[in-house]
Amino acid sequence: MRVGIGLGSNLGTRHGELASARIWLRCLAPGAKFSGVYETEAVNCPPGSPAFLNQVAEISWNGCLSKLLDLCQAFERSRGRKGVRGRNQPRALDLDLLYADEKKARTARLQLPHPRLGLRRFVMEPLAEICPRRRIPGLAGTVGETAGWLRSKGGESCRRIG
Repeated sequence: MRVGIGLGSNLGTRHGELASARIWLRCLAPGAKFSGVYETEAVNCPPGSPAFLNQVAEISWNGCLSKLLDLCQAFERSRGRKGVRGRNQPRALDLDLLYADEKKARTARLQLPHPRLGLRRFVMEPLAEICPRRRIPGLAGTVGETAGWLRSKGGESCRRIG
């Protein structure tokens, strides 16, 4: 199955954190596709939080999705992420499972598609680079159409930097 993963960093060497995550994901799933890197303001974060660098990946995964989540969370911890933290706190690395083909999941640990996926310009714009015609359950249109709709609404800054 094809799985979308959001990558984000707003602490430390942000570019370095995303580069480490790309290397790790390529080892986990050779053939992983990556968008460019976007810089976005920290929205709904504590005052003074640094801007985020965001990127998305799409990988092939044939295993259990909860196992993929475990692997992602273990990698986040290896990069300094604390196990317990407040919502929207700054972080060196954040990996979010976004979708897994047409699958839906609603557990205490995993919700697919990601419940706020279609509201996040910093996810939809980079995702539109690598799979603009993808349809994700719960979105009214394609990824490209949803990204265009979010762009037209304005909102938080989101600019491609690499």
